[in-house]
Formats: sequence, C-alpha cells, structure tokens
Amino acid sequence: MSENVSAFAITCSLRRSGEGKPGSTDRMVEDLFKELRDLGVSCDSAHAADFNIMPGVSSDEGPDDDWPWLRDRLLSADIFVLGTPVWLGQPSSIAKRVLERMDAFLGEADELGRMPALGKVGLACVVGNEDGAHACHAALFQALIDVGFTIPGNAGCYWVGEAMGSVDYADHPAPPEKIAQSLKLAASNAQNLARYFRNSNFTGVA
Repeated sequence: MSENVSAFAITCSLRRSGEGKPGSTDRMVEDLFKELRDLGVSCDSAHAADFNIMPGVSSDEGPDDDWPWLRDRLLSADIFVLGTPVWLGQPSSIAKRVLERMDAFLGEADELGRMPALGKVGLACVVGNEDGAHACHAALFQALIDVGFTIPGNAGCYWVGEAMGSVDYADHPAPPEKIAQSLKLAASNAQNLARYFRNSNFTGVA
C-alpha cells in the first residue's frame, strides 16, 4: 500500500463543469482515481475551466489569477495527473495554458538546480474522437519533464473513438477492457514511484 501518497488532477476540457453531459476527460481521470484509491492513494481534482488561469509564465499573475491556488494543490501532491481532450490533433488550449504557467518552475529552481516539481510523478489522460492521443502524450510529457516531473512507465492513458464518430468515452458504462488494463498499470507504476520518491533525497548539482 502507498501510505500517505496523494494525487491531484487538473482536467482541461473546454466546458465548465456542469455544462452539458459529464465530460469524457473528467470520467477518465475518475476511472484512474478508482485504481489509485484501490492502492491507498488519496485523490482530488480541479476542472481548469472553472478557474481564471491568467496567461503568463509566472506563478502569480495578479489579484484575479486563480493559478496560485492550483499550483499549491498540485505541488502538495505526490502524483500530478493532467487530463485533456484532443482538439485538432493537439492538447486543449486550456491544457497548454496550464503547462505555460508551470514554465515558471524553470526559474524557481534552488541553488542546486532543484525545481519545485522535482520528486513529483506525472501522468496524463487523453480522450477524443479523433487521432492524436500519442502526439498529445508527447507534448504533455515533454513539458512535464522539462519543469521537473518524473514520468513512470506506461504513464499515458488514452481513449480515441472512431473517426467522425458520435460515441464518447463517457458514454461507456465502464472502461473498455484495454483501457481498464492501462489505467491499472499506470496507477500501479505511479504509486510505486511516488512511494519511492517519498524516501529519496534529491541532491541536485553543485
């Protein structure tokens, strides 16, 4: 069991929560959380569109900026999950905004080069009815690695429906078998790595 390990997700669909039917991105994150909770991980999430995440590359863009609260939440967790739909073959614009704000971590490293996200584990959930999931994973993981996160094996969870189709991930009563297996594996690898990091001393570089 992964005692005291926690996970925090930011989901980046374009709609605010409560608008229309439940979103597929939120649904996949919750399915991943079910697997993490079975391993003893405490889980919480935020829907990015419900917050005013100002444009910019600092950790605080002024009094109307909600990012500082989200930043504190994600840095207080051991596992960070970034969820996004596929739009035009790419992560959503909101997901890109979240990544842009974490660019500030590069300038917040200590004298030994240790950025705020060092020792945090990163996962990604991608859903869509068009191709592009692997490209989204590549973009998300590259950015997360650049700002200090560590990506475990099999960290990319995704579902992509039939091209031009009308069935969403949220329309499934339960995760399809292959998706369920990938969620379980991602959860297992992430919680094992997070538990290891809890007892690790990152020395940085002199």
